[in-house]
Amino acid sequence: MSELDDLLKAFGEAGGNRGALADAGTAHLAASGHSLLSSHGVEGIAVDARETRKGISARLTVHEGVKLEKPVHLCFGVLHKKGTQEIKMDVKLEKNSSATFLAHCIFPNAEKVRHIMDAVVDIGEGAEMRYSETHYHGLYGGIEVVPKLIVKVGKNGRYVTDFTLTTGRVGKLAIDYVVEAGEGAVVELTARVFGHGNDEIIIQEKVVLAGENARGLVKARVAVEDEATAEIRGITEGNAAGARGHVDCMEIVKDHAVAKAIPMVQVNNPLAKVTHEAAIGSVDKRQMETLMAHGLSPEEAVDVIVKGVLR
Repeated sequence: MSELDDLLKAFGEAGGNRGALADAGTAHLAASGHSLLSSHGVEGIAVDARETRKGISARLTVHEGVKLEKPVHLCFGVLHKKGTQEIKMDVKLEKNSSATFLAHCIFPNAEKVRHIMDAVVDIGEGAEMRYSETHYHGLYGGIEVVPKLIVKVGKNGRYVTDFTLTTGRVGKLAIDYVVEAGEGAVVELTARVFGHGNDEIIIQEKVVLAGENARGLVKARVAVEDEATAEIRGITEGNAAGARGHVDCMEIVKDHAVAKAIPMVQVNNPLAKVTHEAAIGSVDKRQMETLMAHGLSPEEAVDVIVKGVLR
């Protein structure tokens, strides 16, 4: 069995659509460690990927006016117990284009693995990008995930991203996102993470509302148990008239875990408005009692509540 077959097998077991990578009408990119296994572009999007001395370098461009009907599939991972994956990605959506990206990051056997993502995204005027990234980790916790993202959203553009890491041990996660929204642009950032054992979670997401009437939402839903720790920094700046932003953080803490929320808002224009809310606490007692009255054990009730928060 080839390395691509192994990755696709793990991809399918993690809930990914293996058939999408074999579909000639679907653009995709697949890499294991520093090996580029498969890449494919379709009409309207150019996919240029190559191996470098440091890892994988990829440039994806959605051409002006193109609205891709099928999602672009990205499959990254390290299947061995030890290894490093460094990916440098440059994504550009030209004027009035739109695309959805589905990324699966798979590390089922990681005991000492580093996954580093350094991405730059340029969304043109009137363009729309949706990016969903789901991680599947094993039970060892021996992985370090370091995604860094810089995004610029042009006039009346839209950028929506959803990061999910709720399967397996997190290990160490350090997210660093910065998004600048131009005039009339809309930005939505959502992160969902569940930490166990001695996992360490650090999330910093910053939205700069640079253009008039720009809109931004930074949303985090995090649960930690055992000895895990979490520090969530949601930052929004309102720098133009009519800009509106909100930071929303909710964390659930169990056992000896520790959680910290640091919402930061800054307004540099009197006609802008930015708000925030943060909540940290244990599982709601009333919800527990209701679920247990329906026959669930305390452990099952907690699991249902945590999964509900992470949805």
